[in-house]
Amino acid sequence: MKKLPLVLLAAITACSVQKKSGFDTGKLQWTDLTYSYDSSTLYWPNNIKSFEHSTEAEGVTPLGYYYSSYSICTPEHGGTHLDAPIHFAANRLTADQIPLSSLTGNAVVIDVSAQALANRDYQIAVKDVEAWEKKNGKIPDNTIVLFRTGYGQFYPNREKYFGTALKGVEAIPLLHFPGVHPETTQWLVEKRNIKAMGLDTPSMDYGQSKDFKTHQVILGANKPGFENLANLDKLPATGVYIVALPMKIGKGSGAPLRIIAGVE
Repeated sequence: MKKLPLVLLAAITACSVQKKSGFDTGKLQWTDLTYSYDSSTLYWPNNIKSFEHSTEAEGVTPLGYYYSSYSICTPEHGGTHLDAPIHFAANRLTADQIPLSSLTGNAVVIDVSAQALANRDYQIAVKDVEAWEKKNGKIPDNTIVLFRTGYGQFYPNREKYFGTALKGVEAIPLLHFPGVHPETTQWLVEKRNIKAMGLDTPSMDYGQSKDFKTHQVILGANKPGFENLANLDKLPATGVYIVALPMKIGKGSGAPLRIIAGVE
């Protein structure tokens, strides 16, 4: 059998590795993981303002052409949005400083809906991730980890999604929805070196959290978080590519997020 030159063999090997680990973007089918911003957008109960969409111009102009223009007002944190590291960690990245490499890349989807739907106060445990890895393999470094709790099916029903229909400070003690346990978050940061984390609930911490420790851990590591994600039930466990681009708000602690998932 004729031996291939070493240079050619190296080129073939490199091409094979690239094809195996990368995505052919031309073959990706895209799923929108974003809820529209409108009158139904859900915000944290004590947010003073909600989404406002005001008409500044709409209709046919004196010159005979149609023209429309609107203004918007929204808190940083509400609807499908990004938590920037500065949100819970001093001297960390603001929304406009997060590198694009932290907002794009390979992702996995870990389904914990059976546990979460059975217990509104469920906190995703390390054992849940380990059980997923037994079926799908170890999570590679620099992966975006998305948790599917099943609560996306309740959005935008405030009572079913948050656990209470009330608004204001008095509603906060009544919040009941699942989140990621701080120990799991620490494990993912230290043992799996994840790039970012997101889920289909109002917060990465569960509703009854008082110290928001999961936020402190992941944002303290200068890694962004994604909350109120849509359509996670349409994604497979692996083979997902994420593009998560927030509004580039200068010095922002968070921002409305347009996040999409590509699957071959």
